Amino acid sequence: MDRYPRALISTLAGLIVASALTITAPAQSQRGELPTDIPTIRHNSGQSVVPYFEGCIRNADGTFDVVFGYFNRNYVQEFAIAAGPDNNVEPGAVDQGQPTYFLPRRQRYVYRVRVPADFGDKEVAWTITANGRTEKGYGKLIPPQEITERVIMTNGNFDPGRDDPNKPPSITIAPLSTVALGTPVTLTAFVADDGLPKPRPAARAATAPGGFGAQVNSSASAGPRGLTVTWLQYSGPAKVTFANTGVIAVSNGQAMTTATCSAPGTYRLIASAADPGHLSTNVAVDVTIASRQK
Repeated sequence: MDRYPRALISTLAGLIVASALTITAPAQSQRGELPTDIPTIRHNSGQSVVPYFEGCIRNADGTFDVVFGYFNRNYVQEFAIAAGPDNNVEPGAVDQGQPTYFLPRRQRYVYRVRVPADFGDKEVAWTITANGRTEKGYGKLIPPQEITERVIMTNGNFDPGRDDPNKPPSITIAPLSTVALGTPVTLTAFVADDGLPKPRPAARAATAPGGFGAQVNSSASAGPRGLTVTWLQYSGPAKVTFANTGVIAVSNGQAMTTATCSAPGTYRLIASAADPGHLSTNVAVDVTIASRQK
């Protein structure tokens, strides 16, 4: 008589365990993580800036350019770090033209160090200290790390483009004069291109079949489809605010915006002109801001 209750108890226990597993498993799969995973934390501030070695470029005269970018781990906090103990490049002088203003997140291919042909197996070290944390990036002349100018022009596309007739656009910046603090600086970029590739026509607005209001694909970009210009702050003693924070469409061969600097001093800005084939050309321009006259 006592065997039946034991079997019943065993069956019920199995059902309880199976139900618990059924309830728990979807919760883990919906999160897309293992039970031991730690979810990514978004830091607006308080994190470090990491120099990144992007690769090396062989120049026609036998020298090499060691190319760096950086990763500001913060989503909001920006840094003005002058060349010195907290921002230096070795070997050589402390100030070797490295960026001194660090925007949030990943900025690629922003800085080059020219080294001689006989540099050998030595290394270039870029050190950045931010929020009390020191990070180093090391660049060496490693054959697998050799890149080309086209890689930079395409922001990381390693297709050599041997059969691509498209050439990157050219860009020049109208001359600038010194302005007083608080006065916006007008930035005018003149851009020319070979017209390749031809800009695609704007996609027609998608409509759901049958008029039932079903969800439609809205992933197509609504941004400019021709030549564009973007601006980036490379250096300076304080923040630069651009009137246009994204891409600026080129119209009649030029693109204009303004920049307002928040402290006196000299700033270096980088303008990048890109065509619809994602080939780009960068040019640097220096802006000098004078103190307000009393």
